Amino acid sequence: MFVYLILVIPAMLFTMWAQWRVKSSFDKWSKVRSAKNLNGMDVARTLMQNEGLSHVQIERIDGFLTDHYDPRDKVMRLSDGSLQPTVAAMAIVAHELGHAAQDREEYFWLRARSSIVGAANIGTNLGSTLFFVGMLLAIFSQRLGVGVAILGVVFFSAAVAFTLVTLPVEFNASSRARDMLMRNGLVTVEESNGVNAVLNAAALTYVAAAAQAVAQLLYFISILMRRR
Repeated sequence: MFVYLILVIPAMLFTMWAQWRVKSSFDKWSKVRSAKNLNGMDVARTLMQNEGLSHVQIERIDGFLTDHYDPRDKVMRLSDGSLQPTVAAMAIVAHELGHAAQDREEYFWLRARSSIVGAANIGTNLGSTLFFVGMLLAIFSQRLGVGVAILGVVFFSAAVAFTLVTLPVEFNASSRARDMLMRNGLVTVEESNGVNAVLNAAALTYVAAAAQAVAQLLYFISILMRRR
């Protein structure tokens, strides 16, 4: 229990705080209208034309902050909130096009993340389950139970690796977003501060996800070490 308190609980609290930060930043800057009165679609078209990303398709997606770029289909999917003429919308659209630019240039970390996404999905869904099943089996058969639990840790490690590889991908996309918006003269100095606020808050959520995944993995390992 002590290990859980010092590892997992702080990571969970950090995740909750990061989620609050991104929501509050988006809420604040989604109320600030673009000085050029450009909505998300206008920003997307301008950047796509000027940055060599005209091959990217745009689709609408339901939900709140569900925006993403799909490298398989070369599609940027934008939610309704990102189609408005606001500073927050500019930040999100430019960030997703940052991923498109990574894809075009075959950015190493984006390719690395794409290569492990399948294993990460399996690890997320199966890793924890196998670990706890193994702990239950260990009551009846120590060797079998620990073996199953170790297999669960191996699977879960793939999910942890995914969260870590995601960090340079997201940070780089945000850096590209800032550069593209400034280079194309789409933001004022004040608006650039808002763009930074939104992108920095979003980055925190990825840091928190990685921290929580690593903490969970260390907790599993600490239990296994005590068992053995």
